[in-house]
Amino acid sequence: MTTPRVGRAAAIAFPAILVLLGTLFVAAYLITALLGLPASFGPPLAVQVAGAVVVIVGISVAGWVFAYRTPASMVVSTYITFRKLFAREPISEPLGRKEPLVVTGPQRYVRHPLYFGVIVMAFGWALYGGATFVLVGAVGLLLWFWFVLIPFEEKELKALFGDQYARYAGQVPMLIPFTKRKR
Repeated sequence: MTTPRVGRAAAIAFPAILVLLGTLFVAAYLITALLGLPASFGPPLAVQVAGAVVVIVGISVAGWVFAYRTPASMVVSTYITFRKLFAREPISEPLGRKEPLVVTGPQRYVRHPLYFGVIVMAFGWALYGGATFVLVGAVGLLLWFWFVLIPFEEKELKALFGDQYARYAGQVPMLIPFTKRKR
């Protein structure tokens, strides 16, 4: 297999991510409408302020990831992971992934800090804006990461990094920081 270039990976990964997110939030809007839920749950000002703080925390966590991995390497790895997931490529093949296993920075606290940051941002936006469909979408996003993307990526990372990743996974929680004691 050939190594994907960053430009090609970005040309495929970014639109794919946007389509997945768009589909998720359109589905959340439809679910909200079909269930007859109110468009807004009308959070009080204190909840809106807390939501804004939560958004800032999510952005900060997601941004912290970029101190340890370049955006280009993340685009390539996302492209390759999606290619393996949707095109049924062999999970153990690197297919151009050359990044080392990062276990410092936010990865010391959670194995998937970017996903954690995105989920926190989504819930923060829901609290800040009070849109019911955003809250439903945030729950959907959490479920997508928890039950589809992370389990697949965990298998991929175990195949790529072997025992090194298994030891790391035994010490660091998957998605929610501070929920696993270090051994």
